[in-house]
Amino acid sequence: MPDAISDQTTQRPQLHIGDAAPNFAARTTMGQVSLSDYRGRWLVLFSHPADFTPVCTTEFVALSRAAGRFAALDCALLAVSVDSLYSHLAWVRAIRDGFGVTVSFPIVEDPSMVVGRAYGMIADGARDASTMRSTFFIDPAGIIRAMTCYPATVGRAVDEMLRVVAALQRVDADDVVTPEGWQPGGDVLLPPEVHQDAMLASTGIETWFHRIAPGGAK
Repeated sequence: MPDAISDQTTQRPQLHIGDAAPNFAARTTMGQVSLSDYRGRWLVLFSHPADFTPVCTTEFVALSRAAGRFAALDCALLAVSVDSLYSHLAWVRAIRDGFGVTVSFPIVEDPSMVVGRAYGMIADGARDASTMRSTFFIDPAGIIRAMTCYPATVGRAVDEMLRVVAALQRVDADDVVTPEGWQPGGDVLLPPEVHQDAMLASTGIETWFHRIAPGGAK
């Protein structure tokens, strides 16, 4: 079971972008894991409502098949749910036997809902985690950089999870932002001009607030 999280984190159930990801230690399908073990690389921490459920099964199969794409971004995957370690292990085997896919990332057991509550994945007073399908994108310094939350009935898109990681890495590499629908290698946007002369000199689509730069350019 997960170790107790500090009072500082349990008193702040709602996390925001820019917050430090609450640390925890817990048993997983691949041994004992601490969130701090992932410092120095990107991490996608995601919850699922329950083992042996159809939507979660499709997500785990797709994520395992995409493991090499996440590894290419130096990004690890870590799943968490309220089910026990033994349930996780049985589900991993069922996925392997049924789909020919070996789950390639650890699955945290959280029967006491300590992790789920610390991350705001579960509402205060909830008796189970049946509604949580949350994703946290955590940078190498342990800071939450993006979050998504879906209902239990809607599956996540692995391509979008990869795109978010790639976009965060792109904006960290240079002083740029990514436009709607950005894909790796695509054009980016420069921050708006803040000097009057530059603003008045801009014309057309290249206005002071909309400046395009090639995807690979600084």
